[in-house]
This record gives sequence, structure tokens and C-alpha cells, in this order.
Amino acid sequence: MKENKETTKDEKEELPGTPSQRPRTQFLLFWGQLFLLILLPCFGDSACNRVDSESLLSLDFKVSPPLNWSASSDCCSWEGISCHHQDYDHDQHVIRLWLPRRGLTGVIHPSITSLTHLTHLNLSHNSLLGSLPDDLFSSLSSLQVIDLSFNRLINCLPPSSNKISQLQVLNLSSNFFNGTIPSSILVPSVSIFNISNNSFSGLIPTDNGSNHTFLTFLDLSHNKLTDTIPPGIGLCSKLQVFRAGFNSLSGPINDGILNLTNLQILEIFSNQFSGPIPSQIGSLSSLENLLLHINNLTGPLPLSLANSTKLSALNLRVNNLTGDLSSFNFSTLQRLTTLDLGNNNFAGELPKSLYSCKSLTAIRLANNQLTGQISPEIVALESLAFFSISTNNLTNAAGAFRILKGCKNLTTLVLSKNFLFEPVPDDESLGDPDGFQSLWVFALGGCQFTGQVPTWLGKLKNLQALDLSFNLITGSLPGCDKVDRSHLELPVFVKPKNASDQQYNRLSNLPPAIYLSNNSLNGSIPIEVGRLKFIHVLDLSHNKFSGSIPDQISNLTNLEKLDLSYNNLSGEIPASLKEGLHFLSSFSVAYNDLRGLVPSGGQFDTFTISSFEGNPGLCGPPTVHLTCPQPLSPAAGPRSNSHRKLLTGLIVAIGYCIGFGFGFGFGYKQNFIVI
Repeated sequence: MKENKETTKDEKEELPGTPSQRPRTQFLLFWGQLFLLILLPCFGDSACNRVDSESLLSLDFKVSPPLNWSASSDCCSWEGISCHHQDYDHDQHVIRLWLPRRGLTGVIHPSITSLTHLTHLNLSHNSLLGSLPDDLFSSLSSLQVIDLSFNRLINCLPPSSNKISQLQVLNLSSNFFNGTIPSSILVPSVSIFNISNNSFSGLIPTDNGSNHTFLTFLDLSHNKLTDTIPPGIGLCSKLQVFRAGFNSLSGPINDGILNLTNLQILEIFSNQFSGPIPSQIGSLSSLENLLLHINNLTGPLPLSLANSTKLSALNLRVNNLTGDLSSFNFSTLQRLTTLDLGNNNFAGELPKSLYSCKSLTAIRLANNQLTGQISPEIVALESLAFFSISTNNLTNAAGAFRILKGCKNLTTLVLSKNFLFEPVPDDESLGDPDGFQSLWVFALGGCQFTGQVPTWLGKLKNLQALDLSFNLITGSLPGCDKVDRSHLELPVFVKPKNASDQQYNRLSNLPPAIYLSNNSLNGSIPIEVGRLKFIHVLDLSHNKFSGSIPDQISNLTNLEKLDLSYNNLSGEIPASLKEGLHFLSSFSVAYNDLRGLVPSGGQFDTFTISSFEGNPGLCGPPTVHLTCPQPLSPAAGPRSNSHRKLLTGLIVAIGYCIGFGFGFGFGYKQNFIVI
């Protein structure tokens, strides 16, 4: 017994401390071990949740170089993945799937809906196809950000519920979605909602705007939405950006918009809105961009608009607005940089108050009913680079040119269809170093100017595009310098009947072509035409050109259209054309005096009889004379001469100068004009 007691005593002494300290030591050991167990996930190698890992692997995105996703590694270390602990769970859950601009292809697999802790999803700017999983929104109830923009996703949006109550950003823009926009997807928490550039139809889903008090950005543009702007839009009190351009919205512009006191950008252009602009639109004191162009708006320019003193861009082009423009006070709009009121019915003279808007860089007042002369005060607009006032009733061209040469930063000047039947200004000082030396585009078409082509035009060293079409000018075109790729402050248009078509924002985007049709040009087609290496279109139809077709045209290897019809050309069609013009898709030599065998092979096998009719001497397919007689009889018979002869002498349309190697023109046949 004694030995046993001594052993027990020794064992007890292995515990540190005196008998009174032992309970405290045991207490500390217990809680210390528990504390380590709690902190172990934070300091240890905790693993990604198995379900999340398997769900990600099932997505099976096709991409090169491949993602570093592998079942042998922790998914929290994978490219584009972020994880987070949830409560006391040892596993980490995936909360972010962030792979924009990664070149992903394939579909979005339904396994994504198993990532139930996901808060941020960004697969934008990829090439993903197919539909969204049916339960995407209803399963991922923790989502705060969804960005699937710039993909190739299709079909209707899946049904939604209020389960996505934390959603703040939804961007599905630039896909191929269709159907209606589920109102349930625009939950009250959303701040940014962008479904632009799709094919959504139906109504704007903001009828009860009081539910969208967090909404700051709403972009519905480039869809197929109908009806009108719902009154509830005015209850979206924090809205700063509202875009709904390029839809089929109609009716008057709802006065509810006037309640959006935080609105900075209002873009509802290219719709079918009618009626007047709300008279109190000026109550939107934060407004910076107001773009209402290409609608059916009527009435005058609201005087209250002068109160929107932060306005930078005002575009009301292509409407039916009326009134005396000179009665509007522009002087309060000191931040205005762009003003486009073209294609309306404004009357009066050019408003002098406009000349106090010193920030203006671009003005278009084309296609109105303005009268009078250009005032010398316009030179106060020192930043003015783009000025178009074509198709009005201005007078005194000589005075206008002298004044406008004082606008030192002008790069685009469009004065077409004014100054009717006045002499073209020939003041040599216009080409001086303090003249129009910054001009890239100079449009004077349709003025019916008389006289010679001014020699001072040849002194404009930066001139890249010149429009002298539809005038009575004679002479030759001065040389010009090389075209650059400069941006135009406002687009130029070449179809006045549909201003939304053939819009060019960059000078280099103007199609390289020559249109000189429907004039009275005569003589031979110069062989120098073969130097125009870059042109895509050469149209010399409906003139009086004679002689043979230059063999040098075969050097125009970029040519897509060649029209020499309705002239007095003779000889054969050069066989070299079939060898050099590999891109030719439109060709006509109809109604000339050509003879001989039509070339065969290449592009010529695609042209029909209409390309060669009116030339009795032509033979071989596809003409009516399938075999060539020997000897060939001279062409005979009257030809059509019904084309309209508008001009006398040389008429040169807007052109990249021949000195650079190609030209550009707008002719009567296409009804083109620069505005």
C-alpha cells in the first residue's frame, strides 16, 4: 500500500502547480484547445467547398490559354475565383466568379446555380453562347453584381423573384436577348440597370418608380421597346442617367421626367416621340446631355431650357421643331460644347446670343429656314471646329468667307445650298496663312456658284475633302494633301432624306470613291485614273465621255463598283479588267458604242445582260449576240439621252484629293449631299 501511495504521489506531482492551482491549469488547457480549434480554419489550409469546386469544373469554359482550374488544387486559388468563410464552416465558399475579357467560349452551364454563396458574377466581353440557366436568378439569391455584357447570349431572360433582393448592378448589354423584360428583375435594390443593345420588346419595366429609389443608371437603348415612357419614371428620384434611344417608343415625352432633379443625361433619340418638348424642361438644372434627335417633336425650343446652365450637349436634329431661333437666349449656356439643331423648321436669323457660348466646338443648323448673313461676331467662338449651316437661305458668300476664315480652328465647314447663283468667292487672301489653313472638310455643293474653281483652294494645305458638286463652276481641281484619320466633332451625312443612314464620324471612314455621274463631262477618261489605287467605287455614268475605256482601270485592284454607262465610249472592253478587278461586284457599260467580245472568267461571269445592253456591237455571253460575227458591223441606233443635265462644265464632288491617290464624290444619281 505504501508503494502504491508513493506512485500515486509521483504521478500527481507531474502536474504543474500546487494542489490549489491544478483546477485553474486544467481550465486554461481546455479553453486553449477549444480556441485553437476555432482559429484553425483561419491559419490552416482550409479547402474550397467541394460542391463549389465541382460546380466550377462543370462550367467547362473553352479558352486559350486554359484556365488553371484543376481538381487537384484548391479552387480558391484558381484564376478569377475569390472565396470567403461562411459562419463557422471549415470550408471556404466561392463568392466571386470574375473572368471578363478572357476569351471564354461555350455556354453557361446550369451548374453555376449551385454556387449559392456567389455575390459577384462577371463574365463580360467574352463569346459565351446560348441561354441563361432557368433558375439563375432564383437560385443565386446572394448576388450583388451581375455583368454578362458583350457576349452572344440569346432568348428570353429566365423568370426571377424577389430572392435577388441584394442585387445592385445588372448589366446584360450587347447580347441577343429577346422577349419582354421581367419587371421582377428590376428589384428595389438595383442601382445600375443596363440591358442595352439587345432585342427586348414590350414596355419599360418601371411603372411603379417608387420601388426604384436606388436606381441611378438606366440604359434601355438599342432594343425594340414600344408604347411610351411610363409616368412612374418620375419617381426614380436618384436617377442620373436615362438612355432609351433606338427603340419604338412613341407619344408625348411624359412630364414625369421633370421630377428627375438629379438627371444628368437624357438620351431618348431615334424613337417616335411626338408633341412639344416639355415646356419646363429647364427645371432639370443638373442636365448635361439632352439628346432628343430623330423623333417627331414639334413646337418651339422651350425658353426654360436656358436655365439648364450645365448643359454641354444639345441635339434636337431631325424633328419638326419650329419658331424664330433668334428669340432663344443661348448666352446662359456657357458650358455648351455641341449644338445640333439640323433638319428642323427653325426660322429667323442666326442667333447672336449663340456667339457668347465660348465653349462651343461644334454647331449644326443645317436644313432649316434661316435667313440673313453670317455675323462677324462668330469669330468669338475660338474653339469652333465644326460648323454646318447648309440648306438654308443665307446670302453674301464673299462676306461669309472673309468672316469665317477668322475662325482659326475650323476643320469642317459645310455651307452647301446657300448663296444661290452668287459668284464663287475668288479672294486670294482666303488661302493666306491666316485663312482656312485648318480645314479638312469644305462643302460648297448645291450653291449654284458661278465662275472658275478658285485657285486659293490649292493653298489649303490641310484640305482633305472638298464638295463643289451641283454648281456651275468650271476649271480643274487644285491638288491637296494626304488624308489623316481625324475625328469629326459631329458626323457628316450623305443622304438628306434619311439622316440616320451613311453617317460618318471620322474623315477616314468616308468611302473612297468617285461619283461624277449625271453631268455633262466630256473628252476621254484620263489614263491617270489608274493611279487611284484605293478607290472602291468609280461612277462616271450619264456624261459625254468618249474614246476607249482606259486599260489602266485594271490597276484599281480595290474596285467594287465600276459604272461607265450612258456615255459615248467606243472600242472594246479591256480584257485586263477581268484579271485585275477581283473584288468587282457591280459593273455597267450599258448604252455606249462598245463592240467586240465581252471578257469571260473571273467576276465577269457574274454580270447579267443589263451590264452590257445598249451596245449592239458587243457579243458573247451574256449579251444577246452569243457569237461574234465576222466582220463586226458598226454600232448603230439611237441611245437613251433622258438623263437630267444639271451642270455645265467640270463638276467635282467631295473628294479625297487625287494627289494622294484616290478621290471621293457624291453625284446626282445617288442624291448625295454633305450636310
